[in-house]
Amino acid sequence: MEKPVTIENYNPNWVTEFEHEKAKIKEVLKDKPICVEHIGSTSVKDLCAKPILDIMTGVQHLDEVDKFIDPLKTIGYEFVAHKEFPERRFFRKGQWRAGTHHLHIYKFGSEEWNNHLLFRDYLSTHPDIRKQYQQLKQNLSQKHHLDRVGYTQAKAPFIRYVIEEAKKKINSM
Repeated sequence: MEKPVTIENYNPNWVTEFEHEKAKIKEVLKDKPICVEHIGSTSVKDLCAKPILDIMTGVQHLDEVDKFIDPLKTIGYEFVAHKEFPERRFFRKGQWRAGTHHLHIYKFGSEEWNNHLLFRDYLSTHPDIRKQYQQLKQNLSQKHHLDRVGYTQAKAPFIRYVIEEAKKKINSM
């Protein structure tokens, strides 16, 4: 059964939870050269969010990720193949369509990696855009209450807009 799209007020415990999860990920992946970042709405102070922790790990080569499947399984992450996203490897903690943690693995420094950081950082430093995004999320959570895919797809144009604005700002410096 599909879990409803629920948006919660910002919770400062999300940062603590991320740090705890980051330590667990680094422990099970031990000597693998990785960078771990908190992304998504739970990473942006004062932004409401679905209570799902989004974590991004960077690797030198995506083919390394096959070696991560068993170690990550020991801390509750299940590998989910997504052929429509060839530049990402995805792991979920929790039930299908009701996960509690999403682990996205990208090539470190790739466009996808950089776009996630640009989006997070732009929302963190632009309260007016953060408020617009929050309002959009709240509206879409009502419109797509039982449709997580629809909710995510409906946010995509705004996310692309913010990333482009962030790139323009960087290029104008």
